Amino acid sequence: MAQSHLWVLEFERQSAPSIEPLMGYTSSDDTQTQVRMKFPTKEEAIAAAERMGVAYRVAEPHERKRFTISYSDNFSRTRRQPWTH
Repeated sequence: MAQSHLWVLEFERQSAPSIEPLMGYTSSDDTQTQVRMKFPTKEEAIAAAERMGVAYRVAEPHERKRFTISYSDNFSRTRRQPWTH
């Protein structure tokens, strides 16, 4: 199954990240931002969020633009940028 067709449940950050003064590393005490749960359908993702009592927001996927070009277009004189290896 391709990863692009899964619905993902992510937790939003509850506290701001802190910057460690010596090395400048960013850290946080909020470990839920590291959790990503994947579901095959939107309904299963919503049901899981409701079972856990988590407020959720659904972001619908955008339609992908498909560009169809042929191999010979790589060598076209009207190409915008030169094709090089």
